Amino acid sequence: MVAVLEKISMEEGRGFSAEYITDSDGLWHFHPEYELVLNLKSTGTRIVGDSIELFDRYDMVLIAGNIPHSWNYHKKNDQMPDKHGIIMRFRKSSFGNEFLKQYEMRPVVELLELSERGLRFSVDDAVKVESHLVKMVHNKGVDKLADLFSVLAILCKSDSKTVLCSENYKQEYDERGNKKMADVYTYIRENYYKHISLSRISRIAKMNPMSFSRYFKNNSGAGFVEYLNKVRINRACYLLRETDYHIKLIAKECGFTSISNFNKTFKKGEGISPRDYRSMFEI
Repeated sequence: MVAVLEKISMEEGRGFSAEYITDSDGLWHFHPEYELVLNLKSTGTRIVGDSIELFDRYDMVLIAGNIPHSWNYHKKNDQMPDKHGIIMRFRKSSFGNEFLKQYEMRPVVELLELSERGLRFSVDDAVKVESHLVKMVHNKGVDKLADLFSVLAILCKSDSKTVLCSENYKQEYDERGNKKMADVYTYIRENYYKHISLSRISRIAKMNPMSFSRYFKNNSGAGFVEYLNKVRINRACYLLRETDYHIKLIAKECGFTSISNFNKTFKKGEGISPRDYRSMFEI
């Protein structure tokens, strides 16, 4: 599998859209449009470029065009809540170059530049934005445009923006490089619970192991083993928080060959032991 180019359907002459999220397929994809995603009801793992994080209610991120991304939802009884989020998409070209050069648009231009590495906003920001996004879903014409600028104003004024992708992440779209890294990311995402050797993952990228190691670090900002462990630990965090599985079983299901290695890796990544992490969520 590779990152799929998603063609965003917008009515003729319209440069932005907003709609409820009802799907749950976790497709690894990209598109040229900017995208603001507000999660309302679900939990899971969010992957944006080389960033992998758990997400919860009122998780909100802004992503520039052509950054591969996916939301992998944690389903209960194989079901997802209806309208579990809102997604807004827009094209930078819709604003027009001359309009973007205006003094009043400087904060928006700076926001869009920051989103080239993906931006996560606070829960407070997400709550403020929600009502405007809901109106965008239903409004038309100039009212919808006013809602868009209300959203952008909140995002620009936010003092709690967090960059997602590493400095070394290559956000510009290159078909060969994008597909090669997408192959690797997707394979890791779908096989993290198995033993993945360097030779195996190198074959997925169609490179020799030494070249692959350099290539992966240059593109992701992390070594292959470090990245793989991050995926595994994020899954372990969810299982520790949402299930009563024995810690040894969680370690095994997340691809760790021994409980000692799991404990060591988990503490290195999260700063506390798996047992202490679980205790924080016990009632």
